[in-house]
Amino acid sequence: MLKEVDQRQHPGTIEAPISKRAKALARVVGWVALISVALLAAYGIWGQMKQSQAARETLEQAATEVPTVRTSLVETVTEPRRLDLPGTASPFDSATIYARATGYIAKRNVDIGSRVKKGDVLVIIAAPDLDQQLAQARAQVSQLQASIEQAHANAELAKVTNQRTSQLVQQGWNTQQQGDVTRLTQNAQEAALNVAQENLKVQKAVVARLVELTSFERVVAPFDGVITARNIDVGDLVTADNAAGTPMFAMDNTDVLRIQVFVPQDAVFALKDGYEAEITLPELPGRVFKGKIARNASSLQPGTRTLLTEVDVPNPDGELHAGIYCRVHFDIPRLEPVIIVPSQAVIFNKNGLSADVYDNGTAQLRRLNLLRDNGAQVEVRAGLSPGERIILNPPVNMRNGMRVQAASEMVP
Repeated sequence: MLKEVDQRQHPGTIEAPISKRAKALARVVGWVALISVALLAAYGIWGQMKQSQAARETLEQAATEVPTVRTSLVETVTEPRRLDLPGTASPFDSATIYARATGYIAKRNVDIGSRVKKGDVLVIIAAPDLDQQLAQARAQVSQLQASIEQAHANAELAKVTNQRTSQLVQQGWNTQQQGDVTRLTQNAQEAALNVAQENLKVQKAVVARLVELTSFERVVAPFDGVITARNIDVGDLVTADNAAGTPMFAMDNTDVLRIQVFVPQDAVFALKDGYEAEITLPELPGRVFKGKIARNASSLQPGTRTLLTEVDVPNPDGELHAGIYCRVHFDIPRLEPVIIVPSQAVIFNKNGLSADVYDNGTAQLRRLNLLRDNGAQVEVRAGLSPGERIILNPPVNMRNGMRVQAASEMVP
């Protein structure tokens, strides 16, 4: 009881030792934390120094290391180059058939897809009005022939009368006036005969024209081919010489097809009529159709700088159809040798196009002047010489004059 009383009366005597111990413990913890932070910082600095040293060593190694590159021999090419162009097939002959005789369709012998020969009858037109005009014209010819016979008889009578009267006038039995009348009558009768003969010629020409028109009642094929359009049927009325009217038929001759292609300017001077061409279709893989350049427009189109060229392709079996899309392949002779290099050797940057050439253990940068880019290969006009070795897929850090080591040479 006395101890408890003493503690209540003097509390500071117990709390003082506890506070000192807490302060000492806090100082120890602080020093430990400070030392830990210092150790971590030192470790970080040491690691960064190691990384920097490794990076310097890597850079030094890269700077002193000689890269190995693949090379390809630069050669000139004189073989013909392949030119692929899109083309459109057209029939060799094509015609739209109109009526030349006015009438009704009496008979139709063909339809769409019918193959016909030249001269085959396509339709027959019933033209009674035209037939009646022909009959009337022929009757007028007969009438004019009869009038000519009458005029000829009158002319003969006037001639005989004039001869007799002229003798009587000389003998004094008839007056001079009577002689003039008979002479002029003979002239008039001869002139009438000439007029009748000319009228007969005119009427015969009318008959010939009508005969020609009636022949158009039988509409025939103008050439061998196939009917591609039919716009009439039996009973339809057709009108002759009516450009605004509906055409009766359209037909094509597809025994030979014209393949129309537009050749760019850089190939115009190398292509000549008679050169062979190959035609392929995406729908017929593996099939190749042969043809020859038959004609060209001889003038480039100003908008596209291309030359319209036609390739004739025999099509006796009708395997190809007019209007199809196809690809036309030409082997064009080169006007001069060119250098062809793989596109993987070409460097493109802000300075333009260039390439690295392997020269006695160093890379020499060359500026290129391209003639044509074919995708996997490029044709070089200037910048490279035959016999040089060009570097394929040069490293990004390649510099002019940099030392390199060539691997086994590749064949282009």
